[in-house]
Amino acid sequence: MRSALRRPLTLRPEELDLGARGFRLADPAVRPVLDSVVAAFATGYNGMLSRDPGDLGVDRLGARVRGFAYEGAAMSAVILDLVTVSGGRRIRELDRVTGGRYVHLLLVGAGWAYARLRLRPWRGVRFGPPVLRWLAWDGWGFHQAFFHPAAVFGSGWIEARVPEDCRPIRDQGAGRALWFYAGAEPARIAEVIEGLPEHRRADLWAGIGLAAAYTGAQSPEALHRLVAAGGEHAAELAQGAAFAAKAHLLSGVVTDETAAAVKILTGVDVPAAAQWTDDALAALTGRPDTPETYEAWRAGVRDAWSSTLGEVTR
Repeated sequence: MRSALRRPLTLRPEELDLGARGFRLADPAVRPVLDSVVAAFATGYNGMLSRDPGDLGVDRLGARVRGFAYEGAAMSAVILDLVTVSGGRRIRELDRVTGGRYVHLLLVGAGWAYARLRLRPWRGVRFGPPVLRWLAWDGWGFHQAFFHPAAVFGSGWIEARVPEDCRPIRDQGAGRALWFYAGAEPARIAEVIEGLPEHRRADLWAGIGLAAAYTGAQSPEALHRLVAAGGEHAAELAQGAAFAAKAHLLSGVVTDETAAAVKILTGVDVPAAAQWTDDALAALTGRPDTPETYEAWRAGVRDAWSSTLGEVTR
């Protein structure tokens, strides 16, 4: 079955090429990182179509892009699980093989799969801790913004199939895609966001912070310009960066570039920012597994940032 599905499901290079998709060309210092991210995603995605989770060889990729490769692998794993009605066998095996170290990326990749198949993600995401599973809507939003940027960022198109309480999560994913779409250029990012409805902007900035910190592609000067461009949304930038810090720390790979980005966007080091996410999640123990709880988690991270900022400035 997997052999028969491989050809129609394979992602061709031109489908992911940033320039071909109309994305803004990044600064020459940033462009190689963006291209390597896209290539790693394709490697993981296409590899999972033909190989078992333990044979992907992702560990041979550079440390900076391994998470993106697993995100791609999760996308194809979930597509295969859905079309073969396997009950989530492949994605659970991928999570097992990676020792749970990339659970955030796998959940986001699952969202890509549901968007690709024009399905809602939640009910079929059968792995990962409660609350974190809502990250699938983040991946759903990234997919839609990546493959339909003119609609998402030009007309402000909001997909009718997205439940209202999941739209903030979706927009965090769309914000991550916007970071790529704008070539990681702060002024362009701000310009696009300002052209969208005000109620969506905070969540988009959270996605920007997540992408900037996780890739670690921008120079310190560019990151400071990003903070300035974000203006009143510094807390959202910090929340996204804290999510990236946690994902990297859990993976066991924290590059110098990511460490520097997290410090600039949050004001603290990677372990401290990651601890914000842990503490905020622990505070929600016993709460129902709903989008509202997920949003409370994000709010808790923002509150931790605000408290820390107050302590630093006093």
